[in-house]
Amino acid sequence: MTPEFPEGFLAPSTTALPIEGRLADVDEQFVFDYAGYADDLPPGQRWSPWDDLEALMKGPEPRPDWVVTSSGAIDTDLGILKTGKEADVFLVERADPHRPEDGVVMAAKRYRDTDHRTFHRAAAYTEGRSMKRSRDNRALKRKSTWGRIVAAGEWATSEWGALRRLWELGVPVPYPVQIDETEIMMEWITHVVDGEVQTAPRLAQVRPGRDLLESYFEQLRDALATMAQAGIVHGDLSPYNTLAAGERLVVIDLPQIVDLVGNPRGMDFLLRDCTNMCQWFRARGLEVDEQELFGDLMAHAF
Repeated sequence: MTPEFPEGFLAPSTTALPIEGRLADVDEQFVFDYAGYADDLPPGQRWSPWDDLEALMKGPEPRPDWVVTSSGAIDTDLGILKTGKEADVFLVERADPHRPEDGVVMAAKRYRDTDHRTFHRAAAYTEGRSMKRSRDNRALKRKSTWGRIVAAGEWATSEWGALRRLWELGVPVPYPVQIDETEIMMEWITHVVDGEVQTAPRLAQVRPGRDLLESYFEQLRDALATMAQAGIVHGDLSPYNTLAAGERLVVIDLPQIVDLVGNPRGMDFLLRDCTNMCQWFRARGLEVDEQELFGDLMAHAF
């Protein structure tokens, strides 16, 4: 039976060379291997939502080379990393099955809904903060994906915004990969012990030598100075939400950031951050003073 083709459609020749001959005449640039993807995924795996996310839901550019943006990438839960009052952090591997060597393990911070939280943000943190920026208001009115996220999770959107802004300022924070509803996917901060990659410990858990201790304090001073100059206060800074990743410090847990000028208690929060950190450094033998550090930071702010 001869197949029928629409008018104007050039039917393939039925007198062409045998298969082998036809393939030999095809330009190699038009030949490619096709590899399909699984239709269903087992429990604990999901397709990466990257292609479905709006621009504001993705990390700032230029992105690190390790960020996986493949449409065929799969996210695999590897287990819980730590629990917290408002959220739990999981390890998630993202990899394209056809390019597993490019896979990466990230930290996924998943905020609980309001019915399952054990801590509620004090109003003192958010006073004076412009939470609903103009772009967020527009997104809310359009009922876009980003608008739904803004409406659903103040904690998550607050930390997401802080991570993006601080990363762009050059503050040592985990690179924010994406936000999807109330889950933030970010860089997994690690260090190497005896050739094995491990989660970087909290600053409170380490006992650095004198030189590294001094380096840590200078890194802290620089980070806080950059934040103060931008009018940002961590608000809950301590050795427990600062990671010691080898020779560098990384600041984490940022949902409660404070507006230094707009919040009536902004300077009080900054002084408390300075006090918490300086007490730890003094206990390790480094003579530092929170009032002196606070004064230096205020000089950067004004």
